[in-house]
Amino acid sequence: MREYLLTLCITAAVTYLLTGPVRKFAIVAGAMPEIRARDVHREPTPRLGGIAMFFGLCAGLLVADHLTNLNQVFEKSNEPRALLSGAALIWLIGVLDDKFEIDALIKLGGQMIAAGVMVMQGLTILWLPVPGVGTVALTQWQGTLLTVALVVITINAVNFVDGLDGLAAGMVCIASAAFFMYAYRIWYSYGIEAAAPATLFSAILMGMCLGFLPHNMHPARIFMGDSGSMLIGLVLAAGAISVTGQVDPDVMNLFSGSERNTVHQTVPVYIPLLLPLTIIAIPAADLILAIVRRTWRGQSPFAADRGHLHHRLLEIGHSHSRSVLIMYFWSALIAFGALTYSVNSASMWIVLGVVVLSAIGLVLLLLPRFTPRAPVWAERFVPPRYRRRKAVPDAAQPAVEEVPADEEPRTPVAAGVSGVNGATAVGPRSRLSR
Repeated sequence: MREYLLTLCITAAVTYLLTGPVRKFAIVAGAMPEIRARDVHREPTPRLGGIAMFFGLCAGLLVADHLTNLNQVFEKSNEPRALLSGAALIWLIGVLDDKFEIDALIKLGGQMIAAGVMVMQGLTILWLPVPGVGTVALTQWQGTLLTVALVVITINAVNFVDGLDGLAAGMVCIASAAFFMYAYRIWYSYGIEAAAPATLFSAILMGMCLGFLPHNMHPARIFMGDSGSMLIGLVLAAGAISVTGQVDPDVMNLFSGSERNTVHQTVPVYIPLLLPLTIIAIPAADLILAIVRRTWRGQSPFAADRGHLHHRLLEIGHSHSRSVLIMYFWSALIAFGALTYSVNSASMWIVLGVVVLSAIGLVLLLLPRFTPRAPVWAERFVPPRYRRRKAVPDAAQPAVEEVPADEEPRTPVAAGVSGVNGATAVGPRSRLSR
């Protein structure tokens, strides 16, 4: 665990330190497009934040390769090199798009090529655990098509949700944290070394997002752009593919005992099929709704609009920060709810807790004008908008001189304003004028 934490911290530090210089480079390079009709921000903001995130990824892999235990991941598996190859390709496409805004079909083709590069180097789905059937081996073509489809869907889901400051980075960070806990448990609880690459990918992805978030929170000083959103989407998909397609469920030795026990015990086997979907549940739902909405209007599925979930939250009255926090809440609820259920699927308390938290989330959605306030002891750690307003004491109020009924009110003295002779300017009915 210490080596994972070290890798995470190095990745976050490199990403954080490089984001500032990358912002200056983006301004010089002119990667500051004009504000479009669908944009929420009001001032041109530089993109290319994915450059810092990519070098954070490279730093994380480099550090992990020189650590005692994590070095075995590189010796026994080719998946880290496959991830780096696909990430470099998708990152280059994203950088070109941030600067020149290339066509959507060209980006889609590049995403498929990047996924194909990873498949050629061994990062592919080999089998699927099917409930009631067991482990189903896939042919080469089936595994390739399923892998490419999962990569492309995840990349575009993350790209579509990147519409508010800090939204995509925060949601992917939450998802990668849940996936890290699951993959780490599979590796150390069941002793399955095939889950080690996915655990490493999740730790590095958390570092990339955490290092970029301080620069991207509202009001954002830099955007990750497609170079960042497609990159973190590909890394997230790579971890899901590694666990789903590389870990053999039969190794867990769970198919024994009564039928009821088998159903409960095999939940961790089938969670790899569900957890990647729950991780991108909110972005995937937004993606599907966007495709249906645009197709129904006769538009291209890749045509941008202001109909995404985060746009709707703003329309019903939520503030920018509150909309982002609501999306964080639902992502964490779905991802960690599925993770908790995989640990103990027989507990009804888990289901009850998810239901209660879902009810709380619905209440938050219905109260767009409610502004949360932090406790007094935590005010110094939160932005000013979440602090309690302190009442101004009466002694601090300026004294108002009583004016007789038969006398006109005097014009207040303008502080800091001097007349021609250096005297303070006053109204025509002041004591000095009389």
